[in-house]
Amino acid sequence: MTPHELLLQFIKYSIAGGVATVVGILLFHLFGWKLFPCLGEKDIFVKLFGVRVKEVDDSTRSRNSMISNALSFIFSNFIAYLANIWWVFEGGRHHFIVEIVFFYLVSGISVVLGTLLMGYLIRKFGLLTTYAYGANVLTAVLINFAVRKLFIFSG
Repeated sequence: MTPHELLLQFIKYSIAGGVATVVGILLFHLFGWKLFPCLGEKDIFVKLFGVRVKEVDDSTRSRNSMISNALSFIFSNFIAYLANIWWVFEGGRHHFIVEIVFFYLVSGISVVLGTLLMGYLIRKFGLLTTYAYGANVLTAVLINFAVRKLFIFSG
């Protein structure tokens, strides 16, 4: 693959990942607002949409943010898989069931690392949930592209 083709592939990967990330962010905030309270009055989602949130301590907010992230991961990762297989990479290196298992395994590892970082930043430093979630996303993007490119998909 030429450097130009690699750059194009990374751009396509970024767009596909951006769509999956938007879905993940929306689901995370919906879960964190309605099911597992983890949002504070200063979080961007709360300010942007003018929603009311339940006040919780940092320990509860940390735990609930990790639960909300795990749930949103299940759905957004499936969208990421579909986008990657249809538009970014070529399948065929593995049987499609193995491919999906590897995809979730790699994404799961990066999400666990990012989620632990998110929980730590909230618990240790009282960081806004929005900013801690951003650190989680950045961790996942960096790990996922390299591993998906090198080990899961062809091309």
